[in-house]
Amino acid sequence: MILDIDVGNTFLKWRCYNGGEPVRGRLLTERLHDGMPAEWPQKVARVRVASVAGPVVAALISGYCQARWGLKPEFARTRHQAAGVINSYADPGRMGVDRWLAMLAAYNLGRGACCVVDCGSAITIDFVAADGRHGGGYILPGLRLMSKSLLANTAEVVADRDVAHFELSPGTDTSSAVFHGINFAFDAIQRQLIEQLDRDAPGCRLLVTGGDGELFQRLAGRGDYRPELVMDGLEWAL
Repeated sequence: MILDIDVGNTFLKWRCYNGGEPVRGRLLTERLHDGMPAEWPQKVARVRVASVAGPVVAALISGYCQARWGLKPEFARTRHQAAGVINSYADPGRMGVDRWLAMLAAYNLGRGACCVVDCGSAITIDFVAADGRHGGGYILPGLRLMSKSLLANTAEVVADRDVAHFELSPGTDTSSAVFHGINFAFDAIQRQLIEQLDRDAPGCRLLVTGGDGELFQRLAGRGDYRPELVMDGLEWAL
């Protein structure tokens, strides 16, 4: 059985294969400090990990794997080149491994030009040409990061709106103006990206992942939503 783990700054997602449909789960990353997730299987032959949560979390996962299964987890690393994709970074280690894995998975779905959008705590947008060369990308604050930043510096704003409740109309009080403004910015990102793709890369395949990825895909009116794209990349990296 293979256990795949995708550790983000907020959530940890996992899935395991045992010859049939994979079993999946999700928990807050901070819960790792309370002990190994009880939902993880009793028997595992291999553990593959994508983590952007830092060395402390990596050490916790390593310790749990050693204690429970007597094995060492395999941590994916960003490389200069893998599975047909060539990294544009002079120092590949400075690129988040989640971006790298998402690109590997996206490119190898069809071995053609693709744009990968990951809507998590941050929004990352990456372009891969038909020959596998990474054309660069963008990193922007995500919905909840924008919300947290504004609310942290606006003491009078009452956080009485759910960011997931998407409204674009002008706000009629400070709270709605903040949240609708965040939505406005999120919508503007997808509009600009679609305009750029239509102009510069017609036919480029759009793949979207991340917690807010389904909303992004719905607003864009195109693209393929793949919630496990980062974990899919583990197969190509390890």
